[in-house]
Amino acid sequence: MLTDMDISSRASLKNITELGADLGLLPEEMMLFGHTKAKVELSVLQRLAGQRKGKLIIVTAVTPTPHGEGKTVTSIGLTQSLNAIGQKACACIRQPSMGPVFGVKGGAAGGGYAQVVPMQEMNLHLTGDIHAVSSAHNLGAAAIAARLFHEARLGKTEFEAQSGQAFLAIDPNEIRWHRVVDHNDRCLRQIHVGLGDNNGPEYESSFDITAASELMAILALSHDLADMRARIGRLVLALNTQGQVITADDLGVAGAMTAIMADAIKPTLMQTLNGSPCLIHSGPFANIAHGNSSIIADDIALRLADFVVTEGGFGSDMGFEKFCNIKVRQSGQAPAAAVLVTTLKALKANSGLATEVDSNVSNIHVPNINATNINAQDQARLEAGFANLIWHINNVARYGIPVVVAINRFATDSDAELQWLMEAVNASAAFGCEISDAFIQGEAGAIALAQTVVRAAETESQFKLLYPDEVSLEAKLSTLAEVGYGAAGVSLSIEAKQQVQQLTALGYGHLPLCMAKTPLSISHDPSLKGVPKDFVVPVRELVLHAGAGFITALVGNVMTMPGLGLKPGYLKIDIDAKGEIVGLG
Repeated sequence: MLTDMDISSRASLKNITELGADLGLLPEEMMLFGHTKAKVELSVLQRLAGQRKGKLIIVTAVTPTPHGEGKTVTSIGLTQSLNAIGQKACACIRQPSMGPVFGVKGGAAGGGYAQVVPMQEMNLHLTGDIHAVSSAHNLGAAAIAARLFHEARLGKTEFEAQSGQAFLAIDPNEIRWHRVVDHNDRCLRQIHVGLGDNNGPEYESSFDITAASELMAILALSHDLADMRARIGRLVLALNTQGQVITADDLGVAGAMTAIMADAIKPTLMQTLNGSPCLIHSGPFANIAHGNSSIIADDIALRLADFVVTEGGFGSDMGFEKFCNIKVRQSGQAPAAAVLVTTLKALKANSGLATEVDSNVSNIHVPNINATNINAQDQARLEAGFANLIWHINNVARYGIPVVVAINRFATDSDAELQWLMEAVNASAAFGCEISDAFIQGEAGAIALAQTVVRAAETESQFKLLYPDEVSLEAKLSTLAEVGYGAAGVSLSIEAKQQVQQLTALGYGHLPLCMAKTPLSISHDPSLKGVPKDFVVPVRELVLHAGAGFITALVGNVMTMPGLGLKPGYLKIDIDAKGEIVGLG
């Protein structure tokens, strides 16, 4: 079979103006970036304010493994197949970060004959949104450092006299806004700034990957430009010496940060291999952020299409849970149905009978038992891993959403095992189960899946949140751990207990939680496969994201700045003699 890059480069593409017109966009509602991509102006929302909305489909997956489950392949394949059966469909997915592109994945546009094209344009820069987020975020960090410097240099009276600004009395030990870069770079996890004469005061700081920036979450959760401006103004950048919050508005930098991101708020329109539309917008990770594309992209697509297919990062305990408890809370747009992606390999890898390891995926090294036999027929291992799929089916169902299981077929899969899995799923709480061959066959490979999803979306769902706003932060943590993950309970570090009290006293106790934990297990421990039991979730720290509207709970050793593995993806990426990019995908 051709590589993803070869398939992408040979594709016959619609001109982006034709694609936009087919979707229902007017020429003036598209800001063109060449012939293959365009920004969509938010004025379309005003024009279609009274338009009936289509149905939203959320794609999630079982606990991910190094073999890849094909969630984006399924999302794109389903969109293509929905259009093929006469439904007007649009995909909404996140913009890839260059951290994973150069570190692990090599690309995030789908694959095979179910991908967004040109895939190299999607994976590298796109229309510059991530760069805008990085620049706006780092302007906030520079503004804090500059204000700290000048206030320390001049003192309150002289500072206010010379600057005409209020003296903020920033506590250098309580700076909450550090710096970001869109790469995996572990040496930046802890840094010391302000070194040298006339550069201080010195203080400890760090870098996160741009996808972990609160600005990325704000971009994904804003309803319009004015809402984004208000959210950026609420960003808590530091505390003063009295323990009071200092916001971006207090610092006077929120307007400039918003100006940098003024075009980033517009989703980017691209197409799949069969000419189906796809809106690409924002890129928060699901292990350290809320892991979903934007409310704005969904809103635009829902007013233009009958079905909108979006996806949450990693398994249903990660991006799907955050889709429900964070994104739907703010958008008010509940899904009509969910698609849960699995594979034979994923279930065997999650069986607990053997552990599959890839140093590019995890920094945790555990025994690599029987890894070469992952493709071999092994009914005992498959049945043991089936428990993980059942857990995820029940997890989606607890939110009142009909769930369709999509078995993403690999060439090495056994027909007998596929048949057993189909029958086992059909005896579960799932609405239905279909095999997807979208990777090999494109739109033709997911026709049955599309038909089943349409039927599922026609049923009456009873969407519900996992917890109400008004319960305490401690109760929300306990509910997420015990109901959301099946844990025996939650333990808070001394620091986390103090932060719960502080955040509640500051008036933020009503906010939902964003759990930052490993995606490689339902639990906090990546070595616990299948359906872990009797574990306690250790919360080490709580981080306020007042602009985005949630509080992040850091669990275990999860980090907001990834590192590069032993064999990073950039080793394969280059340009050929014609100047074409090779090695992505």
